[in-house]
Amino acid sequence: MFNLILFGPPGSGKGTQSEKLIEKYGLIHLSTGNLLREEIANKTALGLEAKSFMDKGQLVPDEVVIGMVGSFFDKHKDAKGFLFDGFPRTNAQAEALDKLLTFKNTSIAVVLALQVSEEELVKRLLGRGLTSGRSDDTNETVIRARIVEYNVKTAAVADYYKQFDKVEDIAGEGSVDDILASLCQSIDARMSKVA
Repeated sequence: MFNLILFGPPGSGKGTQSEKLIEKYGLIHLSTGNLLREEIANKTALGLEAKSFMDKGQLVPDEVVIGMVGSFFDKHKDAKGFLFDGFPRTNAQAEALDKLLTFKNTSIAVVLALQVSEEELVKRLLGRGLTSGRSDDTNETVIRARIVEYNVKTAAVADYYKQFDKVEDIAGEGSVDDILASLCQSIDARMSKVA
């Protein structure tokens, strides 16, 4: 099983690149953002609670997210591997994910970190907000709060995985195809070590 984390701030292109990587490598996409949005769309208690945090640009509490991930993993036991998108976002989540994967007899092979400037992120997210219907993409103040939140909390996750030599920085600006080629080059190199 080959598991990777696609890492980067809101608007870095994780969703776009995830789709392409999943198709190319046959991985199962595990997007906590999509799981949360599904809960919100269905107006579940979890969804409404999550929405109140997301609308303020805050992260949804760890225990909620980790429970969803464990259950999603169990539904796809025969997967070739998983692409984790938007998770883990804190060191506690990274440690919990590693424990979960160890229990399932697998691990994270690589963390690919998309590098994008703050101004480019704001521009992309405001553009996405015009068509996405996502309330957290329409307000520049909320967007900048999300980026600060990412830098304060989530960037530390990269440091956690660096101690295991699993992080590779990828330029996240340029054409979609150029970024994809860089991602694939890193994945292929890691897969050849695992095989």
